[in-house]
Amino acid sequence: MEVSSVLLCSGCSPWQGFLLTASLLTCWLLPTTAQVTLKSSPPQVVEGENVLLSADNLPENIIAFAWYKGETDMNRGIALYSLRYTVSLTGPVHSGRETLYSDGSLWIKNVTQEDTGFYTFRIINNHGKIQSNTTLFLHVKSSLFVCGRPSNIDEPTIESVPVSVSEWGSVLLRVHNLPENLRTLFWYKGVLVLKKLEIARYRTTKNTYELGPVHSGRETVYSNGSLLLQNVTWKDTGFYTLRTLSTDLKVEITHIYLQVNKPVTQPFLRVTVSTVTVQSSVVFTCLSDNTGVSIRWLFKNRNLQVTERMTLSPSNCQLRIHVVRREDAGQYRCEAFNPISSKTSRPVSLAVISE
Repeated sequence: MEVSSVLLCSGCSPWQGFLLTASLLTCWLLPTTAQVTLKSSPPQVVEGENVLLSADNLPENIIAFAWYKGETDMNRGIALYSLRYTVSLTGPVHSGRETLYSDGSLWIKNVTQEDTGFYTFRIINNHGKIQSNTTLFLHVKSSLFVCGRPSNIDEPTIESVPVSVSEWGSVLLRVHNLPENLRTLFWYKGVLVLKKLEIARYRTTKNTYELGPVHSGRETVYSNGSLLLQNVTWKDTGFYTLRTLSTDLKVEITHIYLQVNKPVTQPFLRVTVSTVTVQSSVVFTCLSDNTGVSIRWLFKNRNLQVTERMTLSPSNCQLRIHVVRREDAGQYRCEAFNPISSKTSRPVSLAVISE
């Protein structure tokens, strides 16, 4: 059963039909596809503000995607978008403040602290099966407002220095606004506060450090709460959690997502046919060995201006010219890039002839 069929089923709502399809699949929780990444813009949001949860590097062979509130509770759907029918359906927990766009991004307006939690992005492939589940943690901070902006955020915050880090580099997770009456701080790998996920802890009263079960020998915790990671690899990508315990036994928890990038290798550009006639169609495909990269297109060594005759795939790795004209003749390239590097493919020439 495909998603397209359940969207039109009788006797049930479109969302119920979608859930029925999911329940019939043999695999409930699938490993997250490495190519799909989620991010929050802005990275830190205060109640009353708006936030965009965006999905990057969507695969090609998909017909629908959906957002859920929570990690695994698939009955808490927010919205579903069908690429085949270009329609958006709201789910059981849609509050009226969420908008799902065709690129997979979820816009949440006027967030509250109740919006804090996990959000799961699910992809359905063209066989109507679940292809991937990707999860993001959103933390909505509380604050007093002056003229609509926060006047004071006294909770601990974390920033990554540098913002983007490559493999074998070093990164400092710098902590701000530690409690003045701090007793102990803990660092964990992941979003869960579990002893088995503890990297290290620091006790201010004794000025002592204790290493946790997942300490690899590359992490250093400083007395100001910051965590230094050296010689990072792509396996270090993920959430890191800081937990602080004050002398009055107040506990505060803060998360940060760290993305470790590999240097980009040169992509390969493929075209269905190098010589085409006017009014015909042609497809270019940019092939990259890297995950977590973005794609842009160049025509005659300039950024390609996409017209109404052209279509880009959701992840930009495929360019289709539906109605070729003479002015489309020339050299095409694609560029793969991430926050630390970029590489451009060798040129592919397209010749356009009369019928």
